[in-house]
Amino acid sequence: MSVAGVFAVAFAVVAATNRTARGAWWLALGYGMGIIYVGLEFILTWQDDPTPVGIGIFLTFLLALSFALVGVAHYYRAPPPWRAMAAIWVLTILAVPVIFSLTYGSTLRLSLYQLPYVAMQALLGFVIWRSRRRQPLDLLLIALQAIAAAIYVAKPFIAALVGTASAPQGYMATTYAAISQSGSVVTLMAIALVLLLVMMRDSTAEMIAHSETDALSGVLNRRGFEHHAEQALLHGGDAAVLVAADLDHFKAINDNFGHAAGDGVIAHFAAMLVEAAPPGAIVGRIGGEEFAVLIPGGLLSEGRAYAETVRAAFAAAQLPVLGIDRGFTASFGIAQRGVDDSLFELSRRADAALYRAKSGGRNCVRVALGELASAPAVGAA
Repeated sequence: MSVAGVFAVAFAVVAATNRTARGAWWLALGYGMGIIYVGLEFILTWQDDPTPVGIGIFLTFLLALSFALVGVAHYYRAPPPWRAMAAIWVLTILAVPVIFSLTYGSTLRLSLYQLPYVAMQALLGFVIWRSRRRQPLDLLLIALQAIAAAIYVAKPFIAALVGTASAPQGYMATTYAAISQSGSVVTLMAIALVLLLVMMRDSTAEMIAHSETDALSGVLNRRGFEHHAEQALLHGGDAAVLVAADLDHFKAINDNFGHAAGDGVIAHFAAMLVEAAPPGAIVGRIGGEEFAVLIPGGLLSEGRAYAETVRAAFAAAQLPVLGIDRGFTASFGIAQRGVDDSLFELSRRADAALYRAKSGGRNCVRVALGELASAPAVGAA
């Protein structure tokens, strides 16, 4: 009861303090039902007719597993398997008269008794697997569902090996009860601990993502861009191209149309960068109106074509919803990664190309062909 209560409170606290922990209330309810389940086990010893309480114990534990299943499904953003759960419940209720009419402690009764638990635990593992999340903790959680199901399958054989009580009232005093309860408690504790670790892992990842994301544009901020770009350069091979972009005359936008309109232009430009970017590209806002796009594995020609696509689309865009009655332009600088170039060196050369685009009339694309060399502008000057 203490173990169930501790985890019920733990999941309730998570649910109350972390809105991203979807399904935590269901898990709290599931482990809370464990308190009732254990309480009923002790009440059973005082009953003259053990059947009503025995049925209550049987269905309460199944209800606890059902709540846990719904909670895990919600957390993993998977639809709860309502039809399968309903089928288990219908078959279980229909089987209740049969199960409780069989000789107590018989292998057949014990096997039928454990079957709904096996099915519910298997469904729980299936839901996690269907979510396609394959990180180590997720795989461990699936393995624990399999272990829990295996324990339920093994219980009739354990009872046959060590023996059990002749009547339900004597169950809690038997060696079989000690083994059965201990195995279940240890497994359910492990499942709860791993679930809490999964929630902690995901919350941490979300916090990191928020700290690396620019709230206005929705792309990476400077910190996030530098982190992900450096990782891409470290693990992605030598080929890469960096596109540096800067909105032209941005101060005039704020002065003439207001800062809200300027924010809208930034968000619109960022969306264009993301929409036109090839798969795997890393897009970041590294300054007020400055952006950078790293294309791992890309060539100079690909970067130039990408930049020209965005340049032309942005110059042609109209933004009446922002209260702006004119178009705007952006300038671009492109640099191809050289052998062992760091992100700093690659950025320096892309910025130099961007400076030439600015000084060459703006609304154009320039490429860095060497340390000091410049390339002719592409597009309108």
